[in-house]
Amino acid sequence: MKNTPVLVTTRTLPNPSPSVSIVYPEVHLPHLPVVQHSLNTQIRNALNKLLLDQNYYDPNLVELVVYFEVKTNERNMLSLTLIAYSFTGGAHGMTVVVPLTFDTQTGKKYTLYDLLGSKEFEKPISDLIRKKIEQWNVELLDPPFTEIRRDQDFYLADTSIVFFFQLYEITPYVWGFPYFPIALKDLEPLIPETSPLQRFLPFL
Repeated sequence: MKNTPVLVTTRTLPNPSPSVSIVYPEVHLPHLPVVQHSLNTQIRNALNKLLLDQNYYDPNLVELVVYFEVKTNERNMLSLTLIAYSFTGGAHGMTVVVPLTFDTQTGKKYTLYDLLGSKEFEKPISDLIRKKIEQWNVELLDPPFTEIRRDQDFYLADTSIVFFFQLYEITPYVWGFPYFPIALKDLEPLIPETSPLQRFLPFL
């Protein structure tokens, strides 16, 4: 099993106007063409949904900027985010972050449940996030944060899982995106033996 990073290049979507800029990732795995096709299809599908959600076809669209960030690319795992900012008028635009985490040997897209699903993980992770909220004096909306969703947004970064919330999900707009990194070593009791996260634990 190869553990080298996969090649990720930047593709640009033809832009209908100077105020629209759309770039997205393309994965290259020439030795695994079926997996390569699967990964790029899933990425493009996520991009297309994001464009629809962010008013790409709205005649009132003023500005749209889409780009991506690679968070983890090692140990046969690729974790990245698609980020889109759109403005159609009003006080401010809106930004959405879409996380995608894949196995680069199989093309499987992992949900949080895939990584932690054999045990009840919502409460212990929520308790850790709540402690960080208190430590950082994060201003919450009403009703306040209680527990993460089973499909909570996340990405892998180094030896941590970063849980995050969309704008207005738990905090006022001024707080932006609340990110809560939690070290995998602190989650080790929750990680099933069959989870791909096990690949990262010996290196902690």
